[in-house]
Amino acid sequence: MTQITAEKTSVAEIGRRARAASLEMSKLSHDVRNDALLAIAHALEAASEKILGANQKDCRAAEPLVATGKLSSAMFARLKVDEKGIRELAMRVRDVVRLPDPLGRRLAVTELDEGLTLYKETCPLGVIGIVFEARPDVVPQVASLTLKSGNAVILKGGSEAAFTNEALVTVWREALRNFHAVPEDSIQLLHTRADVMELLTLSHDVDLIVPRGSKELVEHVMQNSRIPVLGHGEGICHVYVDRAADMEKAVRVTLDSKVQNPSVCNAAETLLVDEKIAGEFLPKVAHELQEANVQIRGCAKSLAILGRSIAVPAQEQDWSTEYCDLILSVKVVRDAEEAIAHVNRFGSRHTDTIVTEDMGTAKKFLDEVDSAGVFVNASTRFSDGFRYGLGAEIGISNGKLHARGPVGLEGLTTYKYKLIGNGHIVGEYSSGAKHFKHRQLPIS
Repeated sequence: MTQITAEKTSVAEIGRRARAASLEMSKLSHDVRNDALLAIAHALEAASEKILGANQKDCRAAEPLVATGKLSSAMFARLKVDEKGIRELAMRVRDVVRLPDPLGRRLAVTELDEGLTLYKETCPLGVIGIVFEARPDVVPQVASLTLKSGNAVILKGGSEAAFTNEALVTVWREALRNFHAVPEDSIQLLHTRADVMELLTLSHDVDLIVPRGSKELVEHVMQNSRIPVLGHGEGICHVYVDRAADMEKAVRVTLDSKVQNPSVCNAAETLLVDEKIAGEFLPKVAHELQEANVQIRGCAKSLAILGRSIAVPAQEQDWSTEYCDLILSVKVVRDAEEAIAHVNRFGSRHTDTIVTEDMGTAKKFLDEVDSAGVFVNASTRFSDGFRYGLGAEIGISNGKLHARGPVGLEGLTTYKYKLIGNGHIVGEYSSGAKHFKHRQLPIS
């Protein structure tokens, strides 16, 4: 793939600059951060022609890869940007502006003793490294979140989007020149795979790595870095149609979960159907899936209902495969208990939904499915930072530490303890001359 040619700055130097920038970012007021974001949103719209021209270069270079099967049509679709897309990018930046300030929030106040008070307050993480594939829309999404939360960001996008990413970062940095307090080095761009490998070693300057892309990419990052990694390996999401489901709702939820955008991580990959209603429901949903050109891979019971002219036999690996395509594996299950067991065994702890009018069964599903997002009567596609009201998302986490699910501003902050005393010393407490109160005070 064609790469941008530019004067080479070492990755170590980029890391040092990002660390220095992050210390300046943590001092910025909420108003300054918001004003900078509003200016950037305007700059993106004003630079529409420049960004589209860069994207056309990337698309032309990618077309032979699509023709030879080296780049999927789904990845190519993610690569393309149009005028409407640029307006949406600017809108997402403005959405982040409207979010409350995530910094300096007081989480707890404890009076350790008279005149000795401990405050727990939110603060930025520092430097965030983002490694992503052919999705140039990631650049303004994550950069707006990192700026709003007072962090610096180092980006490495897929080579397929090299020109587009370069254009977006250039526009961003140029807009920051009107804000002297906001360092340009708060956003920087890497270009090569070798740069990524070096980035993963910068444990002194980088606080968090977020890989966004394939299972292979996420695993590669996790295996090659001592820096904390926030990410998800796969999006194997399920729709379970319970015996108490409303058929029309079930068809709508299944279709939207699979078809609305099949190439993304919150699209459904497996449909589970209760055996009590499979004979009635499967032909209904199969008709709609066929109309949408979805290939159905069914278990033996599904095939017995649908026939091999409609479905093909599912293999064992289908239950643990993220297709990111118009393919859906279908399994008939005995009851909700078996559905939950299947999800917990084969799922990726991303997002799973149940369609049912039985709220007792719905509660069981909500409580027992071990995923970051568990829904009732709603499409898996709602699992998204923008749709959750987070403004955008830095990525999706299937893990349980630090942040889970779509990660927005809160996931880009940590906290610090601030202790205010008046000459207090530990010796007086060790000797028994003084005693701790440990009294929780109102947060104000």
